[in-house]
This record gives sequence, C-alpha cells and structure tokens, in this order.
Amino acid sequence: MEIRPHRIIKRKKTREIKVGKVLVGGNSKISVQSMTNTLTTDIKGTISQINNLEDSGADIVRVSCPDEESTKALKDIVKNVNVPIVADIHFHYKRAIEAAKMGAACLRINPGNIGSKERILEVVKAAKDFNCSIRIGVNAGSLDKSLLEKYKEPCPEALVESANYNIKLLEDNDFFNFKISVKSSDIFLTVKAYRKLSEICNYPLHLGVTEAGGLLTGSIKSSIGIGQLLMEGIGDTIRVSLSSDPIDEIKAGYEILKSLGIRSRGVNIISCPSCARQAFPVIETVKKLEKKLSHIKKPINLSIIGCVVNGPGEAAQTEIGLTGGGQDSNLLYLSGVPHSKVASKEIIDKVVKLVEDKVKES
Repeated sequence: MEIRPHRIIKRKKTREIKVGKVLVGGNSKISVQSMTNTLTTDIKGTISQINNLEDSGADIVRVSCPDEESTKALKDIVKNVNVPIVADIHFHYKRAIEAAKMGAACLRINPGNIGSKERILEVVKAAKDFNCSIRIGVNAGSLDKSLLEKYKEPCPEALVESANYNIKLLEDNDFFNFKISVKSSDIFLTVKAYRKLSEICNYPLHLGVTEAGGLLTGSIKSSIGIGQLLMEGIGDTIRVSLSSDPIDEIKAGYEILKSLGIRSRGVNIISCPSCARQAFPVIETVKKLEKKLSHIKKPINLSIIGCVVNGPGEAAQTEIGLTGGGQDSNLLYLSGVPHSKVASKEIIDKVVKLVEDKVKES
C-alpha cells in the first residue's frame, strides 16, 4: 500500500558514514540495531545469536568487550557473521585498539569512562588505521565528573556539552566517520538532549532510551522517546534497549519504524481489541496469526476486525482484510475488494495461505 502524504516525515539530512558495509545517515535507511547478551568469549554462542538477530532484521549488532579475551574472540566472530559488529568499550582504551585490530566495524566508546584525552586519541588512531567508525556514546549515568560538578546533575546541556567536546576532539584529529548518541533512562531528558544536539551538528544520530526496562515497559518508553524524535526528522539508526531477548529489541524497533511509515518488515496486523460485537475470537485469532506469519519478511498490511463497524474501512487500506460477519459468514477482502466468505474455524488457514500466496506473487 502507498504511504499517504500526511504520513511522510521530512528527515534531517546528516553526514553519511560507514559502519562496515552499512551506511548510516545521509539518504540511507534508518538502521535497526541490537546487542548480544552472550559472553563474547563464548564464540559459538555469540555467532549463533548474531545470526539469529540478523535473520530477525538486525542491520548492525554490538558485542561487549570487557577484557582482552573478548576482543581476541572478535576475530573469529567477525569471520562468521554478515552484519557489521560494533565493539562495546568501557573503562579500558586498549580494548578499543584491540577490537579495531580484530575486525570490528565500529568502536562504541563512552567518553565519560574511557579515560584521558590522550587515550581517546589513541583510539582514534586505531580507528583510522583499521577503517573503523566510532560511536560517541554519551550516557546520563556515566557523565564526566567535571560536567556533574558544573551542572549538579545529568541534564540535556551536560549531555550535549560532553558530545560536543568529543566531536571537536575527533574533528581536530581529522576523523569524521562517527555517529553520536546522548542517552538517558529519562524520556524527557533524552528527547531534549537529542533535539539540542541535532541543532548544532550534522553527524548521524544513534537514537535510544537507555535502560528502558522490560519488554512491555521498555517498548512503551522507547516508542515514546524514539518515536517522538523520528517524527521530528531526528535520527539515523535506532536501538530499543530492553531487559528481554535481543530479538525483541529488533521486533520493537521495526514496529516503531513501521508505525511511522518509515520502514516496514513482515506482516503489519491491524486488529481491533474485540468486544461483544465480534463474530469470531479476535484476540486468539491474532495471536495465532502472529505466530504463523512470523517467518514472513516482506512488508504486508493485514486487517483483522471482528465486526462490520470498522472492518470494511480498514480492509480498504490493507492488502488483505477480514471482517467479522453474522451467522459465521466472515468476509475476506483483497486490496479492499470483497473476495470470499469464510467460516470462523477456517480463518487461520485461509489468511495464512493468502499472505503466503501474496509473498510468492511479488
């Protein structure tokens, strides 16, 4: 289905950088990221999780590098995956240098806890030498002590000042292949910081609400924060941070992009909450369809509405639609046109077949 004019978001044009083979910023698509939760030294387990994340739609995957054994493991990991790998670096700058040598596509450094200016410059040199990008990852929970003394608490101004200081540090050393994040677990702080940062720089921005929480609460907080910024045209790559399976982060990320008409993947089910008017069990039907259609990667809009109040109207806007009808005569629509009647017990099999046939046709 075409994106209607009122849904078009004018995105701010930023500098385009490379994270391995993935372009971030400029006219490139907004990429979706996640992070492994395996021990990086568990090479087999980490490779398996990265490949599962890629299959779920991850464009970029970050792995933790807390020690030398982890950075050494990157060499084998990078060889056995297709997506670019970001090395997550905290506290010890030497881990960043080692990660660059082992084939990381990007080094995520938190300026507040990586050390002195001289150490950051050594990381920049390694990034240049081994063709790595960098993410300046400013976090409200680990701001430099001098900024906390100046501002008394984490605030948008403190996050942006930290980012700006490190932008200048990289620019002064002729390094421009970097993106920036200014994250907080507070939605208001996060949104204000990104707005301020977007006004003063044109580097690509990595969006996220850090430490957002569990699957439900974290998805809601991230949707509000990330979604609000995306609607304002701010943001080039996203990560939904959840205390859940990393695959859930990818799914939530795509749902945010899908709901804004920015980027679609898989079946988008538009369904009613169900009520006494429903002609078939809507909730159970949607649950089963989500499971049976989870393998579909092509973007398809599907409406499942329990009665005729809103059913025909929603069906007119989707490739495949189902409207509940009386006496077990539910009506299927294809591209908004009535197609055939279907009994309630046949809904699942019929809809799944129609979706799969639609994918084969394209």
